[in-house]
Amino acid sequence: MNVIPPFLDHLVLATPDLGATVADFARRCGITPAPGGAHTGLGTRNHLVGLGGRSYLEIIGPDPEQPGSAGPRPFGVDRLTGPTVLTWAISPPDLDEAIAVARARGRDPGPARRMSRRTPDGTLLRWRLTDTDATGVPQPVPFLIDWGDSRHPSASGLPVTPLLAVSAAVPDPEAVRDRLAALGTTLALTEGPTALTFTVDTPNGPVRYG
Repeated sequence: MNVIPPFLDHLVLATPDLGATVADFARRCGITPAPGGAHTGLGTRNHLVGLGGRSYLEIIGPDPEQPGSAGPRPFGVDRLTGPTVLTWAISPPDLDEAIAVARARGRDPGPARRMSRRTPDGTLLRWRLTDTDATGVPQPVPFLIDWGDSRHPSASGLPVTPLLAVSAAVPDPEAVRDRLAALGTTLALTEGPTALTFTVDTPNGPVRYG
């Protein structure tokens, strides 16, 4: 099996302390993640690292400049006790068609909703994505995303640590494979307590998260 999932858009490394996790990534990998921007009204911001090709790593955590956000923050970052490889996203060629196909196969990924953030240079990025989990528990099945006419984050001159592998441990690999197939993608799976892992190639050698 290909160690890089088809249509991989990005991996999500969620953390309760964004500054500390970005600094730790820089120390371990020898590459400093680039500021991505704030998710206004949601209470989070991110830093980004290219993974090679049209894929990237999102490091996301609470935004100290948005202390009073309404409702739970994305990806359940307030529930985390430390950095966690929480989920991943795929970008199929046609988001609406991919949703329809998955529903026809009995695997509804949820409706696509609109989101946006402004980059440090003031550019407004808009995208659509399906439901993401807010429990802070690793999700081996990806959500779907479509960047529309916005510049893809991987094309914004990010520092790059090429992705070597991504995988998951799950209690029932066969059931997860069925859900992945309905979305048109795959993931290397092993049996065990649910966890996501990835390995990147860095100036300091291969580094594994998860």
